[in-house]
Amino acid sequence: MKSLKSNRLHIGIFGKTNVGKSSLLNKITGQDVAVVSDIAGTTTDVVEKSMELLPIGSVVLLDSAGTDDNTILGAQRLEKTLKILNRIDVAVLVCDYSGLNEYDESLMSKFRELKIPFIIIINKSDIKNISEEGLVNIKKHCENILETSVNTDNDIVYKFKSELLKLLPEDFVNTPKIVGDIVPEGSTVILVIPIDKEAPKGRIILPQVQTLRDLLDSGCVTLAVRDSELKMALDNLKTPPSLVITDSQAFKKVNEIVPEDIMLTSFSILFARLKGDLDAFVEGAKTIDKLQDGDKVLILESCTHHAIEDDIGRVKIPNLLRKRTGKNLVIEHFSGHDFPDISDYRLVIHCGGCMTNRKEILFGRAVKIFFYK
Repeated sequence: MKSLKSNRLHIGIFGKTNVGKSSLLNKITGQDVAVVSDIAGTTTDVVEKSMELLPIGSVVLLDSAGTDDNTILGAQRLEKTLKILNRIDVAVLVCDYSGLNEYDESLMSKFRELKIPFIIIINKSDIKNISEEGLVNIKKHCENILETSVNTDNDIVYKFKSELLKLLPEDFVNTPKIVGDIVPEGSTVILVIPIDKEAPKGRIILPQVQTLRDLLDSGCVTLAVRDSELKMALDNLKTPPSLVITDSQAFKKVNEIVPEDIMLTSFSILFARLKGDLDAFVEGAKTIDKLQDGDKVLILESCTHHAIEDDIGRVKIPNLLRKRTGKNLVIEHFSGHDFPDISDYRLVIHCGGCMTNRKEILFGRAVKIFFYK
């Protein structure tokens, strides 16, 4: 089974035009993933490639447009390049023998501001070596430097991985558990999975699958039931479960069934804890009772899907918000990875984040955000 993109290490490749970013991507992947040309601005949109990069593991490589692209569409390309900063775990800044310029230094400032570890690759050593002055300047900005030629260095991939291993984020080296660290090994956990209109035919939704796998990896006995069979399942168990996990839409009904001495949570809460700052989400949820007429609320979804008649994000949550607050709220929706300008919104509600990574979720933690699913 392939690793989900949301669980992969995201590596962004940046730099000026024609320094060899796309050549580096092709060399790492061993494929012609990106078009290579001497013409400035050849890479127009961000190019993504998922792969297994041993011994690191599952990664996503993102090749960006040149930061000094002065073509007509250059500004738009630069905007797209900067937007991927909220998704990446590690950055690779590629330059050549001409050294760093103002664009590179601006990017490094962004890396430091967002606490993104980065490597500097000085490319094209087969053509000309960087000056001593230029190398000294680079060393002022970064300790992880690789001087090479992507085109002629047969060991470039090995050297690249060696530098990358030094920068792996802690939560990638020691992958956090969804729930396995909450319950003891060998304990029983019940998953309550309602089969409703939003359940995909023949399948269960991704957060439920990931939670089940996490429990199996943690040595737990797992029982999956619909909400209609929950009471029967509890009555049939000789020993009460350590935990019951439910879909948020059935929380009220499940709470009425589960005894008070058995812990109860939801898939949404577990993923809020896994993907972001749970304390920040709790504070964000408190904003609901402070909403006033005319306040704008943004509902964010990482992936696109066909909205059904009773869609949770576009129908249920807006109705619940208006019912609870009694206010005339302006509720808007946004789908995709490009985080929009949220300065005009009083509250932002984010989906469960199963299709995006922790880095992207934490990018918005300064605003009042909480999860739903």
